[in-house]
Amino acid sequence: MKLMSRRIPFLTLVVFMSLSDSAGLRAETLPGFRGSPWFEEQVREEWPADGIRVLANADGGVDPKKKTRLVIFATPNGNSIEQTLGCAKAEGADFRFDIQHVAAQVRKLREITPGENIVLAVTEAEVLSWPAWKRTRKDAPATIRKLVDTIRDWVPGKDVRVSLACHSGGGSFLFGYFDGGESIPDYVDRIVFLDANYSYSDADKHGDKLLGWLRGDQTRRLAVVAYDDRKIMLNGKPIIGPDGGTFRATDRMVARFSKDVKMTETTVGDFTNRTGIDGQITFNVHANPKNQILHTALVGEMNGLLHGLTIPNDKAEWGTLGGPRAYAKLVQPAPGIPTRPKDAVGGAEFFRSLEKLKPAERETAILREVSRGNIPDFLRGFRKVTIKSKDQSGREHTAVIEVMPDYLAVGSDEDFVRVPMTPMTAARIADAFGCSLPTRKIVDELWKASSVKLEPKPLTKDRGLSSTFLEHHQLIEKQREGNKLGEIVAGTKKDVVITNRLGEKANRVAIYGWHKTDGSPIQPLTIVHVNWYVDYSHGVRLVKRAVTVDGKPRDIRPALYSADLWPLLSDEGPITHPAY
Repeated sequence: MKLMSRRIPFLTLVVFMSLSDSAGLRAETLPGFRGSPWFEEQVREEWPADGIRVLANADGGVDPKKKTRLVIFATPNGNSIEQTLGCAKAEGADFRFDIQHVAAQVRKLREITPGENIVLAVTEAEVLSWPAWKRTRKDAPATIRKLVDTIRDWVPGKDVRVSLACHSGGGSFLFGYFDGGESIPDYVDRIVFLDANYSYSDADKHGDKLLGWLRGDQTRRLAVVAYDDRKIMLNGKPIIGPDGGTFRATDRMVARFSKDVKMTETTVGDFTNRTGIDGQITFNVHANPKNQILHTALVGEMNGLLHGLTIPNDKAEWGTLGGPRAYAKLVQPAPGIPTRPKDAVGGAEFFRSLEKLKPAERETAILREVSRGNIPDFLRGFRKVTIKSKDQSGREHTAVIEVMPDYLAVGSDEDFVRVPMTPMTAARIADAFGCSLPTRKIVDELWKASSVKLEPKPLTKDRGLSSTFLEHHQLIEKQREGNKLGEIVAGTKKDVVITNRLGEKANRVAIYGWHKTDGSPIQPLTIVHVNWYVDYSHGVRLVKRAVTVDGKPRDIRPALYSADLWPLLSDEGPITHPAY
């Protein structure tokens, strides 16, 4: 993958922003980022290193005059990026979405530290375990070091400071980072372990490196939050071995630092706090008098990440370590398609409202209507499609994906219009709905599975006008007469797709398909158009992120990347660029 040059000047960013604004993107969009459906933020998602997925989140109003802090958070064992970021509770959702709330805590941090830009990047190992990922790679420490530099390149500006944070098995990521060099780089300003310091080792000189780093600048901070886990039982059995756990690991760290640093001990409530080097080192250990499992509570319920990112100058207005949640109002909604509002307009009326709008204004209107749930009911009835494929060893795998039966449209079942849009708008809607855009192979599989195969009807004039969008929709509806709504329809538009080719050039849209009735696509996969280009032939069909592979639930992102599973959903290898 070709990376952006080191430390992109903000002059470049200003030029990009002005171009983006004229093209219908938000003026604050950073290079490689796109708008998020929540809190007017912007995001970037890639697999930038072997077996590592990263999702970066920035505020919509990045100010080039402010200093920038990049918070890199390593996911705990068994948790995806999305679960680590967190969202509101939803019926049937995994409990992990409501325990850490890293995104909401960073939003609160932005509120209480308005004088700096704060960018969050969450890193996930393909196997959802950093210790397991490291065991299979001899070059793991060097890879982690390089990854952090890569993520820094995503953030324009000079002197970007990095705060490294982690929970649970994510500590293995941080210790791998320490092991990747003789010292900790000067750009690291803060290190936060949230019940995650299991792998601390004097033999690996972790203490020496941390002390050397701390002494290099009096503004640097090391924060460790843990609890007394020595007697924790689960199903009648201890969950920690005689030498394991973060309580003992913290004692090892304190013992090492005490050889060179005077440590001061105080008690506040259930926490025993040890500090050193004028507050540069802080250990907060919960006594756990009720002998409960506090492993995740330390992070989310007790504001652990906020605490680690603000000490020793905790902001009183956000609360304290120990809880309650200080960020509750900043938790994003659970993904899903909203109920269609009672006051929602029909498709015909909506398209009349687009006639005099500029392209940027049109995108805003489309995003608003679709995001609020103004789509026909038949599109909510996702249809299952089964795909089979063999991996490199010859083993057959089966995936069941759920797809919208037709392209995104505005309106009701009785009055709807299919609506082309930019890939950034489409990706933002997909995030809000808990969906993904398809790959080229998925588009082919949908054509095979479709029960309504129509012959393409190209138009040649005024391709980018909303009136042409409406004209083309009406042609499709004439072809579709006699078929019920909700059946899988194909052959009507080119699909906006995800592809690794998005890494070849910046700011492009990938389109593919528009199959004829003999199965041959009119449009080969192409990235010839810039990403603000939209014409009547473009369609957006969503695929649910939740897929079933070999009978087990999976997220489509790791399935698209997996060495064994990508052939199910991709014909171009593992997908390293899963979103715009």
